[in-house]
Amino acid sequence: MSFGFLGIQFGFALQNANVSRIFETLGANVDEIPVLWVAAPLTGLIVQPIIGYFSDRTWTRLGRRRPYFLAGAILATAALFVMPNSPALWVAAVTLWVMDASINVSMEPFRAFVGDNLPSEQRTTGFAMQSFFIGVGAVVASALPYLLTNWFGVSNEAAQGVIPDSVKWSFYLGGGVFLLAVLWTVFTSKEYSPEELQAFGDHAEHQPAEATFPGSEPYLKNGRRQVRNGLIATGIGAVLTFIFLSRGLDKQLLIFSGMIVIVGLLFVVAGLLQRGGNARNSFVTIVNDLENMPSTMKQLAVVQFFSWFALFAMWIYTTAAVTSHIYGTTDTTSKAYNDGADWVGVCFAAYSLVSALVAFAIPVLARKTSRRVAHLICLVCGGLGLISIYFISNPNLLILSMVGVGIAWASILSVPYAMLAGALPANKMGYYMGVFNFFITIPQLVAAALLGFIVKSVFGGQPVYALLVGGISMILAGLLSLRVDDKDDIHVDEIGLK
Repeated sequence: MSFGFLGIQFGFALQNANVSRIFETLGANVDEIPVLWVAAPLTGLIVQPIIGYFSDRTWTRLGRRRPYFLAGAILATAALFVMPNSPALWVAAVTLWVMDASINVSMEPFRAFVGDNLPSEQRTTGFAMQSFFIGVGAVVASALPYLLTNWFGVSNEAAQGVIPDSVKWSFYLGGGVFLLAVLWTVFTSKEYSPEELQAFGDHAEHQPAEATFPGSEPYLKNGRRQVRNGLIATGIGAVLTFIFLSRGLDKQLLIFSGMIVIVGLLFVVAGLLQRGGNARNSFVTIVNDLENMPSTMKQLAVVQFFSWFALFAMWIYTTAAVTSHIYGTTDTTSKAYNDGADWVGVCFAAYSLVSALVAFAIPVLARKTSRRVAHLICLVCGGLGLISIYFISNPNLLILSMVGVGIAWASILSVPYAMLAGALPANKMGYYMGVFNFFITIPQLVAAALLGFIVKSVFGGQPVYALLVGGISMILAGLLSLRVDDKDDIHVDEIGLK
């Protein structure tokens, strides 16, 4: 059931470890990289809830979630073949957008797949199995350029503006693995039909009441409130945009203000539709369900925000931080730079290997403590790992930093989803798993908007400080996880709080 995640993570790992390198090779400055990366989280923000919404309502010969696995895998494989052959920076940025959208189409239903097929007591282990395959896939994919260079003699150097062969062949191999792994899940797994899921009665206590008809007072009242709040948000975003432009501030800040404007306008449109009696459509349903998400999901949203802000800081700045802070170069054509970039791939492989190894220890730790405490311990390990990079001068010691990151990564990929699944209505599992991705992508958009400006204006262009900020953010996320109301946690049940 989870084997396809091996392939999905091949795509993500190649993207995370090499796209900044590709952007720099094609001429991007360090402070421009976050803006170029904005395609990835923005695409997930749009795609995942839509895919989740429609996969909840899909039933074909291939099942409910599996058609989306397959379509996304085909498109992502094509994008992986194109990315390392990008002739210009703008082509690479567009390809990243397509690639990330396709990976999200495949990935989002996998989360709901586990929620659909497993009872509450098995979900922590089920999501841990996904973490295991994610770790295994990322180990190999992240290290591919290094392995191809050092084991098979493929060149990791190229002329200015040209992607090295080691990176190109890594993407070709990754595309093939992506497609084959997802095909394995598509053709060897099964799904329960909507009728079977309803018969199980899982999460019956969370089923939403079927309210009212379009044009009724609850819809009219909700519509008026959404229009009011949407106009306020739109006004705030517009004022911030004016301030950023009039003062000539960094253009990356426009991502932040633009996000506020877009969210405000979406709520205005949803409110107007409800006030006009047109409430029974997919768009209004998505916006209303977003507002009415379970309390556990709201609490987890804050934890996810700071966790993924830290991860995004790591993904976009580790290459620049390691090559400049430890290898002492910013020349993308130099051997030192490419050796450092290859070593970053190995380090990313190391944290993925650690996550695969500890994935099944997390359910044990959660049973002995609680899922919240287990998540806290793991995130603190990750935060300390990121902070330690600042104090390292020997690149070999980066592996120790990645041990902490790997422990956090294993928990981030499993524990929040296990806590979330028990709080969701079964008939909206896919949609809410997609909405949960908001709290992965929004912090990445915030990071893209602010980190480049902060690194350039506050930290004097030294990217290693972005990793310090990320480490602090991850520790804060761990502390906030103690506030989550984990409805299915056995320890909560034992002390009578459920």
